[in-house]
Amino acid sequence: MTTGVQTIIYPAKDLARSKAVFSALLEVEPYADEPYYVGFKAAGQDIGLDPNGHAKGMTGPVPYWQVTDIRARLAALLEAGAELLQDVQDVGNGRLIASLKDPDGNLVGLMQDPVA
Repeated sequence: MTTGVQTIIYPAKDLARSKAVFSALLEVEPYADEPYYVGFKAAGQDIGLDPNGHAKGMTGPVPYWQVTDIRARLAALLEAGAELLQDVQDVGNGRLIASLKDPDGNLVGLMQDPVA
């Protein structure tokens, strides 16, 4: 089951400049500020900056759809014709992510949080 887009990740070649721009846009300071990821929470959205995004094939922002079973949803999308970019991986605290391309080359992210 999909519960909607709650996270958007932007590739950021210059993390410091991107952080300044998004801080000004969202009018909040980051909740996570690491060399490998900067994250903001604003208006119910999680906005992330990934300095390695371009190297992972990100050509622009990636919406991450919150799902309850990431492996089942990933398999269904691959069966439907999507192309795998990044297989399921744990990015910390049990949060799982994966990314794909649809047939038109649009990036689609999947995210599953651990059950509380």
